[in-house]
Amino acid sequence: MHFGFSYVGLIFLLLLFVPNLFWTKSKPKDYEKHVKNENRILKIFESIGQILVTCIVLIFRDFNIRTGSIWIIWLAAASVFMLLYEMYWIKYFRSKKTMCDFYGSFIGIPVAGATLPVVAFLLLGIYGKNIPLILAAAILGIGHIGIHINHKKEISKAKE
Repeated sequence: MHFGFSYVGLIFLLLLFVPNLFWTKSKPKDYEKHVKNENRILKIFESIGQILVTCIVLIFRDFNIRTGSIWIIWLAAASVFMLLYEMYWIKYFRSKKTMCDFYGSFIGIPVAGATLPVVAFLLLGIYGKNIPLILAAAILGIGHIGIHINHKKEISKAKE
């Protein structure tokens, strides 16, 4: 692990945060009703994971591009997942913006809005051979994906 600024980490964070800024003005109908029911433990995991991932990807230069290494495949895979995450948002913003649209799958990936970025950061951690980011992405995944799965279950029950 090598301390230093990561421009790749910054790019990944921008790809993560920019759609979420637009989302704040395009939340699905009844979203606030479901937020009240979030599991507190999952919310703690999510919050800790968000803070850790955000800090780690910026303060370790391990994520910057290193040419001439087979490890670049991991960066390419992480980038593909971030690209899919952007495509998920395009799909959502073009939808009717319902809870089903928000928590639905994308190209067969369940709760894609939570799963895609978590996998991207996990793969970025593998690329950087950075155990702290791998652990932070796992913590984030437990909370963020867990919360999304619970919301999806609530929506399914409401449909019945």
